[in-house]
Amino acid sequence: MKELSLCYINGVDIRALALTNDEILNAVESALRAQGTGDTVIEPRVHLVPESSDKGHFNVLRGVVNTLGVAGVKVVGDFVDNYKQDLPSELAVLTLFCPKTGAPKAIIDASAITDMRTGAMTALGAKYLARVDSKVLGHIGARGTAYWNVRLLNHLFDLSEIRVHSKRPESQKAFAEKLSNDLNRDITVTSNWHDCLKDADILVEASRLPEPHPHLLTEWIKPGALIVPYGTMSAVEFSLTDIMTKVVVDDWGQCAPGKPFGSLRRHVDEGKVTQENIHAELGDIVAGLKPGRESNDETNLFWHRGLSTTDIALGHAIWMKAEQQGLGQVLRFT
Repeated sequence: MKELSLCYINGVDIRALALTNDEILNAVESALRAQGTGDTVIEPRVHLVPESSDKGHFNVLRGVVNTLGVAGVKVVGDFVDNYKQDLPSELAVLTLFCPKTGAPKAIIDASAITDMRTGAMTALGAKYLARVDSKVLGHIGARGTAYWNVRLLNHLFDLSEIRVHSKRPESQKAFAEKLSNDLNRDITVTSNWHDCLKDADILVEASRLPEPHPHLLTEWIKPGALIVPYGTMSAVEFSLTDIMTKVVVDDWGQCAPGKPFGSLRRHVDEGKVTQENIHAELGDIVAGLKPGRESNDETNLFWHRGLSTTDIALGHAIWMKAEQQGLGQVLRFT
C-alpha cells in the first residue's frame, strides 16, 4: 500500500500563523462564491445531544469545495457551562480529505476556525446587506464567535459606536476590555438588550438562551438597519420578519422545516419564512446572481447557521499558510 501522511495543525500553530482580517474574509468569501456558482457540496449539519440541548450538543458539518479540491468534516462541541472548567464553550476538530480518493490530508484544531469563519459570515452578510455608512453596532453575546463578529465588522465599516451586552457581567467586562485593547477604541457596555440594540444600524444577536424567548423586540429596529440573529434558540419576536425588505440565509438546506435550533426556527416551521419568500442565499449574492442591498431604505435580515464549506475554505487557507511557514506536524497514516 502507498504510504500516506497528513498534516496536524494545533491551536499553537494557528496562533503563530496570525491570519489577517483580510485572509479570513477572503477565504470565507471564496467559499460563498463557490456555493453560488454550484461548485460546492453542502450536507446539512447533524446534531448529537449527549444529555439535553440546554447543556450542550455536538454539531457535525460536512462539505466539499471543488474549487479548492478538498472535502471536510468538522465536529464542534457547544457546551454552555464550559466556562466553569476554564474552557471555551466551543471546541472543534476539522479533518480535510481528498474528494477523489478519500485520503486524509489534514487534521486541524478548528476551535478558532469556528470563531473566525462565523465572524466572517456576519461581516460579509453586512458587507452585502447593510448600509455602507452604518455607524452604530449593537452586539448581544460574548462567546468566542462574538469577538470576531465585532473585529471583522469594525474592519469593514467606519463605526462610530460599538455597544455590547452579555448575560454574565464578568464575561461582558472581559469581552469589552479585549475588544478595546485589540481594536484600540472605546466600547460601550450596556446593562440590557434595549440599550444595546435600540436604533443601531447593525444588530447582531449571538445569545445563549436555554429556550426561545423574545428579548429582541421588533419595535427597536429602525428603517435601514441590518439584523443578524444566529443564537441557537430564538430571541426575536415572531413579527420581526414582517418589517424586513430582504431575508437572506446562508443555506436553505440547513434552515428548512424540521431542522432543530436557530433564530428563525418558529418562522420556518410555521411557514412564515419559506424557500419561496426568502430573497437569496448569501452565496448567490456574492456570486453576483442576486442583488444585495439596493437602497438605503431597505431593512434586511441575514440568518446564518454555519456552513461546512466556510470551515473547509478557512482550514485550507490555514493548511496552505502552515506549509509555507513550516508549521504543523506531519503524521504518518499508513
